[in-house]
Amino acid sequence: MDSILNSIKKLLGITAEYTQFDTDITIHINTIISILSQIGVGPTTGFVITSATDKWSDWLTTSTDLESVKTYIYLRVRLLFDPPTNSAVTKSYEQIIRELECRLLTTTDPPLIEEVLEP
Repeated sequence: MDSILNSIKKLLGITAEYTQFDTDITIHINTIISILSQIGVGPTTGFVITSATDKWSDWLTTSTDLESVKTYIYLRVRLLFDPPTNSAVTKSYEQIIRELECRLLTTTDPPLIEEVLEP
């Protein structure tokens, strides 16, 4: 499954055919893609999904080693869209999110602020 929206919906337990929450989930996915862009994941020009036709391969065209992005987006969407009622589960998700952020940051190795500001 290469559709960003449908694969996140599947992880959330929502079938591709059920579109009632597509707008909500799409908004959350785009927010998280924006966050990922800030840590160096994806194209420098940014990326936005608008429907189930947007694919992982459209966004991560050169990054074959960033499969953890899918888990990261799912966990962040889960916490925004359908947060667990159990605080231990929430804490576990948050710990995994932090670890994935560190690993993604290490994988993408964005330039330091000083390097960006230099002429």
